[in-house]
Amino acid sequence: MKSRTLSRPGIKLSEIGLGCWQLGGGFGPMEEATAFAILEKAVREGITFFDTADAYGDGQSERLIGRFLAQSAKKNLVVGTKVGRGAGLISSGYTRDSVRTSIERSRERLGVPAIDLIQLHCVPTAVLTDGAIFDWLREFQAEGLVRSFGASVETIEEGHLCLRQEGIASLQVIVNMLRQKCVTELFPYALDAGVGIIARLPLASGLLAGKFSSDTTFAPTDHRHFNRDGDAFNVGETFAGLPFEKGVELADRLKPHVPRGYTMAQWAQRWILDHAAVTTLITGASTPAQVKENARVSKLDRLSAEDDRHLITFYKDAVAPHIRGPY
Repeated sequence: MKSRTLSRPGIKLSEIGLGCWQLGGGFGPMEEATAFAILEKAVREGITFFDTADAYGDGQSERLIGRFLAQSAKKNLVVGTKVGRGAGLISSGYTRDSVRTSIERSRERLGVPAIDLIQLHCVPTAVLTDGAIFDWLREFQAEGLVRSFGASVETIEEGHLCLRQEGIASLQVIVNMLRQKCVTELFPYALDAGVGIIARLPLASGLLAGKFSSDTTFAPTDHRHFNRDGDAFNVGETFAGLPFEKGVELADRLKPHVPRGYTMAQWAQRWILDHAAVTTLITGASTPAQVKENARVSKLDRLSAEDDRHLITFYKDAVAPHIRGPY
């Protein structure tokens, strides 16, 4: 597994990280034994970055990771968690005390002296514009509550608001073959600012694994069931904002172009990793076998320029008109 450096705090992250939304039940219930098997497999494959949030299963994902860290012999693991969507925080209006309390609870669940990377979790644009929340994060960093801070954002506008903030280490954005806008409208600016990109939803909620059909169904507790049209939160977080049936159709059109020696999921992840602005991409996994397949992407060759041109054209002509939600 290769690594890249998040320059501002100077910490190395594996090129492929592990997204841990599923550990909190975001894709349906998960047994603790399965969660531990996934985390252990990730470590064995050289993955050193886990991404979670207090909102994932109301802290369940953090608790599982915390118990895993307590028994793991690995010392170079980096955990990024998020603050902003947890219980009670939105209704509090994002005060200094409520943000601090949420972060302290995350630290307790993870069982760490300081959080490696705390990320604002899709907080309202008005909060980012006001900017006071960044002053609090800098204060918490100076106190040693967190080692570094970043933001997970929904739109290009929000990304640029964050890039103006002193000391920000990372931006987490939705980027994949079916959602490419930030490649040209945000990545160059992040590179110039020395801010790392953490790419989330690299497989567009599974569409780019190429295994769904228009008849595929999901458990009622899976966000791909209850949020497919944005009924619970931003529709962009589910199937990259595409109507499910259209997403399946577009993924099917891409299948004939998968390079030899790659699975479709590996191809989709390699395309993201080929962008210099990206520090790591966080792919979820529901089985240890998926972890192994994802980790292999770090060793695969870069894609050809012709492949990249085809994907850009395909996105502009066939995909972009169908994306819904803030972008």
